[in-house]
Order: sequence, then C-alpha cells, then structure tokens
Amino acid sequence: MTEPVPRALIAEDEPLLAAALQQDLARAWPELQVVAVLGDGRSAARQTLALRPDVLFFDIRMPGQSGIEAAAELADAWPDDLPFPALVFATAYDQYAVQAFEAQAVDYLLKPIQADRLARATGLDMVESAGWRPTVENYLGRVTKPRILEAVREGAGERAASLIEHLKKGDMAKEAERLLADTGWLPEPLRLFEE
Repeated sequence: MTEPVPRALIAEDEPLLAAALQQDLARAWPELQVVAVLGDGRSAARQTLALRPDVLFFDIRMPGQSGIEAAAELADAWPDDLPFPALVFATAYDQYAVQAFEAQAVDYLLKPIQADRLARATGLDMVESAGWRPTVENYLGRVTKPRILEAVREGAGERAASLIEHLKKGDMAKEAERLLADTGWLPEPLRLFEE
C-alpha cells in the first residue's frame, strides 16, 4: 500500500520568494507535493478549505487579507473531524510572531529563509503528522549505497546494516526501507536539532 503523499499550500505575494520557497522545500522535503501557490490571503483560505493540504506556508503581509487573518478564517471554518494543517509563517516581519502562534502556527520563519531553519520547520511534521518514512521512491533509491548503510546503522543498528551490505543497490534500498519502516529515522537535513 502506498503511503499518502504530504501536500502543502504556499501563500506568498512575491513570486520570486514563492519560487525560492518551493525550491527549498523540494530539497528539504522531496516528496512534499505543493498543490497551490497563491498571492493573497483570501485565495489561500479558500483553496486551503477546498484542497485540504497537510502543511501551510503563509506570508504575513499579503494583499486583501493577511496570512494571520487567513489562518483565523481557516480555524473557524475548518471541519472538526479533520486535523488542522501544520501552519508555518514565512515572513520578513518579526513583530507578528505572537499573533502567528496564537493563530495555531507550528513555526515562524524569517526571510530570507535559511535552509537549515526550513528543514527544522518541516521536521516538526515529518514523522508524527505527515507519517514520513524513508522509501525507495522518496529517498533510499536516490542516495548511494554507503548512505543507505549509514541510514540503516543510525535507524536500525549495526547488525541490521551488516545483513544488507552485500546486496546490490536496488535490493539494498528495498531491504533498507523494510528495516527503517517503524524506526522514525530521518535524513539529517530533516531532523530537529537541539538549539
């Protein structure tokens, strides 16, 4: 059975910043599917209700309706039987942090967004909420054999790694997926780091 693909919506009124965020997300969270990129809060709220993404990346200051106002509208309109999306504000303004967390934000990123900071923000939702697991398709088939072995050592132990080290890459990746399935292991860029 295929794991559900985590889905995101970006609300950012600066097209270049929206494109940069998409590129950074693709590097930090390769299997994340960006289902919409919108330039204003009203459209973001409307499309979030229609598309039901898992993660939201909202700018604060946007035309028509701010990201905070859009988040408040979503909180009021969101179906009670569904988990609210993980909400991350990405903005150039630090003075809105308290309001952002009051609007159910899980994180608050200041522009320009640093790659390690974005990885920590997305890591908040990787294992628990998004159910991310390393698979052949999303990670293990894209890295070298030494990296696969390193992942298995970290996630399942030295003994598990020694059992697969003789395999060809394709078979190694498949077996590594099985060994890492319920370990909660994450690639380093997606891990939460102690501050």
